[in-house]
Amino acid sequence: MASLDSPLLMKLILFFLSTFVVTYVSSETKCREFKSIISFGDSVSDTGNFLGLSDPNNLPHFAFLPYGETFFHHPTGRFSNGRLIIDFIAEFLSLPLVPPFYGSQNANFEKGVNFAVAGATALEHSFLEERGIDFFNTNVSLAVQLSSFKESLPNLCGSPSDCTDMMENALILMGEIGLNDYFYLFFVGKSIQEVKELIPLVITTVSSAITELIGMGGKTFLVPGEFPMGCLVAYLTLYQTSNKEEYDPLTGCLTWLNKFGENHDGQLRAELNRLQKLYPHVNIIYADYYNALLRFYQEPAKFGFMDRPLSACCGVGGPYNYTSVTQCGTDVVEGCSDPSKYVAWDGVHMTEAAYRLISDGILKGPYAVPPFDWSCLSFEIKDNGSSDTKNYLLNN
Repeated sequence: MASLDSPLLMKLILFFLSTFVVTYVSSETKCREFKSIISFGDSVSDTGNFLGLSDPNNLPHFAFLPYGETFFHHPTGRFSNGRLIIDFIAEFLSLPLVPPFYGSQNANFEKGVNFAVAGATALEHSFLEERGIDFFNTNVSLAVQLSSFKESLPNLCGSPSDCTDMMENALILMGEIGLNDYFYLFFVGKSIQEVKELIPLVITTVSSAITELIGMGGKTFLVPGEFPMGCLVAYLTLYQTSNKEEYDPLTGCLTWLNKFGENHDGQLRAELNRLQKLYPHVNIIYADYYNALLRFYQEPAKFGFMDRPLSACCGVGGPYNYTSVTQCGTDVVEGCSDPSKYVAWDGVHMTEAAYRLISDGILKGPYAVPPFDWSCLSFEIKDNGSSDTKNYLLNN
């Protein structure tokens, strides 16, 4: 046995002590009782920004029913029949639904602010224009959203100390963002290889935004990956083929497109791991949107959905009840009678039922990596969620 004077033994002792200290500090900063939510992204998280930026005399299709019919009973600017993932996260944390920043009048941003805009890209539009993309739903990229946030800080939090407190105690939702970058290229006929070249650029852009927010005091980030794109109605319609080998026999999803999404998510997770090592006192949580959604197509009955739930609830035409030129919210399109049985809402976005289950999988596991630690939350906050939330917290 080595003596206490042994250099090797001393090195081992120092290693275990340093490991203990790092682990202790990390666990001490992991759980937070969040005071607000700060959100960036696209239509998956947009709670009304695109609508707020729209011409009131020429409102977009999602400004009309059946959008918003299930929970709000009127359109809110959300791209679904009801609540989104960000709404369920806010409810779980006993926070108000996060108000949109753009176009808001007299909104209270004390407990949350949302910069996510439908159609937003991670990359700058000038970059995409060089690759033949000359149509965009909005000019609000991730960089524009981040710039808007920084410019609004004096109004959001006042003094530097208040801003530090806000950043430290906020859950910062970084997306989903990037899906539109790929969407625009796929829909103008770019090859899979051309679109793949964008993945590291999108990842770097997201990483740079996180790094900048860390520099501003951000402590907890929830960073979603992409949905299984090969299961999305718009892509199934665009790439419809008689070649059965291109489809997963279990789900009916396009396997090559799902592999593309897996590629994006793999690169994103690697970059988040790199950031986590650089900033050990910051919590960077990966939200696995891919697998949280894919399970609905693998075992639809288990989650209360119809068999083979690939069709849109609100749409018309084609094998998936969707055509890109005839949109939900227009006079000629009716919504389905029971959206809770559908995964897909309008061909691009999900139903409230799907978003609820996805958010449950993120908040309660196993689709957050590392999982959230809710041990520091008060009993009142824990008891404020849905019955599913209560049962989970009682049994875990």
